[in-house]
Amino acid sequence: MEDWTADRLLQLSGGYWGSCALHACVKLDLFGALGKKVMGAELLAETLGADERALSMLLDAAAALGLLHKSAETYGNTPFSLRYLCKKTSPNYLGDILLHHHYLVEAWGKLDLSVLSGAPLRDGASDGDPVQREAFLMGMSNLASLVAPALVPQIDLQGKRQLLDLGGGPGTYAFHFCRQNPELEALVFDLPTSEPFESRCAQNFNLDDRVRFQGGDFLADEIEGRFDVAWLSHILHGESPENCALILSKAAQALEPGGLLLIHEFILDDSGAAPLFPALFSLNMLLNTQGGRSYRERELRAMLEAAGLCSIERLEIEIPLYSTVLAAKRKE
Repeated sequence: MEDWTADRLLQLSGGYWGSCALHACVKLDLFGALGKKVMGAELLAETLGADERALSMLLDAAAALGLLHKSAETYGNTPFSLRYLCKKTSPNYLGDILLHHHYLVEAWGKLDLSVLSGAPLRDGASDGDPVQREAFLMGMSNLASLVAPALVPQIDLQGKRQLLDLGGGPGTYAFHFCRQNPELEALVFDLPTSEPFESRCAQNFNLDDRVRFQGGDFLADEIEGRFDVAWLSHILHGESPENCALILSKAAQALEPGGLLLIHEFILDDSGAAPLFPALFSLNMLLNTQGGRSYRERELRAMLEAAGLCSIERLEIEIPLYSTVLAAKRKE
């Protein structure tokens, strides 16, 4: 790790300034308003209904961050911003996950209170607020759309016919797995409020005949059908160890004998203090869930064994965004 200096400490402390400037640009749809045009602050302020003086400051900050280019007193999108920050024109849009991060900022500012109490500050907030729920689910789709094209081809599902995407939200991974494996069909199991987002995601894949949705609570409801592979992507970190044990048991029971269970997670090493992202993400779960956290690999292995699974291995594959896949099989 890089040695600490006073300069680095201050950069870390004030790092949220840049994040908040980015979030403001996304909330205002500043990048989308520019599109491929070049505009001055006055015209752009009229377009967005913003104060010209304040907007010019935000535009300059975005240019300083390298997300806009500025020439004289006009501004335009960079190729990167056109690709990832223009909602209406780019299939690679990442604004939803950035908005989800924005809705987390208030709770992170009170992290000390959560540490003192041991209780979350936002539990269930994304479920109760439709705007935040949309940002969360479509943000998960943003991330999956980044990761899946690199991840899915590295996982061998040859001979598999039925996939369970448990807690799959909009089903982005299920669609990618089915597109990669022409013989595969999938069930996306998630809360009923996720179904409209799964339908929206389906429009990008034309696989409606092979991917279906079941609304339910994976802690309380039964899973319909039998499967030869179960995909659990980033759901265990939102649950307590007791709930994780229940989820893994239900997933294992839904598998055919010899079926494959795949856990996709941010996993800590056995010290619990590395890598950095899962360690920080654990704090995000403290703030936003009842009992969730990042888990160490040995903890997940023990949970899988307790659920009656065997042949546990960490897949040696390259995955973007700090995540890992553990594979296990239901006993024959």
